Amino acid sequence: MRTLLLGGLLLGGALAAPRVGQHDGYTRLVFDLPAATTASSRVAGQSVTVTLGAPLKADQGPLSASGVTAYAVAGRTVTVTLARGHGSAKVSVLPAASGQPARLVIDVPSSVAASAVPARPVTASPTPARPPAVVTRVASTAAANRPRIVLDAGHGGIDPGAVSRWVKEEDVTLDVALRTRAELVQHGVDVILTRSRDQHLSADKRRDLAARSNMANNGVVSAFVSIHVNSAGPGAQGIETYYFGQPLAGGNRSLAVLENGGGSVGEELTRQAAGTAQKELGDILAQAKISFSRQLAQKVQSRLIAATGAVNRGVQTDAFYVIKNPTTPAILVEVGFGSSPVEGPKLASAAYRERLAQALAAAILDFLNTK
Repeated sequence: MRTLLLGGLLLGGALAAPRVGQHDGYTRLVFDLPAATTASSRVAGQSVTVTLGAPLKADQGPLSASGVTAYAVAGRTVTVTLARGHGSAKVSVLPAASGQPARLVIDVPSSVAASAVPARPVTASPTPARPPAVVTRVASTAAANRPRIVLDAGHGGIDPGAVSRWVKEEDVTLDVALRTRAELVQHGVDVILTRSRDQHLSADKRRDLAARSNMANNGVVSAFVSIHVNSAGPGAQGIETYYFGQPLAGGNRSLAVLENGGGSVGEELTRQAAGTAQKELGDILAQAKISFSRQLAQKVQSRLIAATGAVNRGVQTDAFYVIKNPTTPAILVEVGFGSSPVEGPKLASAAYRERLAQALAAAILDFLNTK
């Protein structure tokens, strides 16, 4: 075996990052557990999601091994992103033995051909006498009928977004996106992430935003949700959700400029997006998309406010470049003010981010009419 990555920092007895080993024919991920526990698992799209009976420390990161590209841990949910063309995994829980702690083991075939072999999803348990559980992709006919959405974790890489003494926007948006994906996958929704780690899609802001937006135009996508964190004076608080269009009367244009890259670049992209919004006023198909986008925005705003008790800044329209092109309902949500001495510390909390993610997922499921 060749060890590629060592992880597993202790926090309150629960470990997070996996040890990753490359074997002949498969890649093995090992997550140390605080105790023997049950694990139910499933494959949806290119994600393997395992629900544990005990929580682990929240963590996520890229993986550089055959068949896998990233992992995310959020409470009792472990999600592994498979490489393109891979659709199966073997999942098992091993009890503590020989000085080793209990372990969650995920084996992913390293060849696409081996990964395509179908098998039935089952539930893993820590009973040593039973063989490892096998989990594979759902049959292609079922996969074709699953809804698919794009989650855009705003900023990343060379663009950290808004930064305060409490949080960096790029960190909060990625964590909320990963947690939201984990919940949606549990309900049979395919989720495409515009980024799964701290990265930009292009050093050119226009191309970066366009690349994110274009992910909603490849195949059948039911919704595009871009996640951001607001910034203003210390007194500003609350959550607000936007769909694409001209700014509401009296609206503050500086937010669109900021999220469109800031400075002269942000000004130029905002002018272009505003021009698109003006043209869409007479386009029937564009108006239909905007109508559905408004419905999605209203559901998201309502769920987030109910879950957090945050100040309700309402549903608005503005010329955000990242949501101007998708041919599907598209929204941008500002989940709070990182600059606020009230909301900044909350956004730094894993528990609060989980609350945001659960509410966001519930709103999306409601919009998709999916239980």
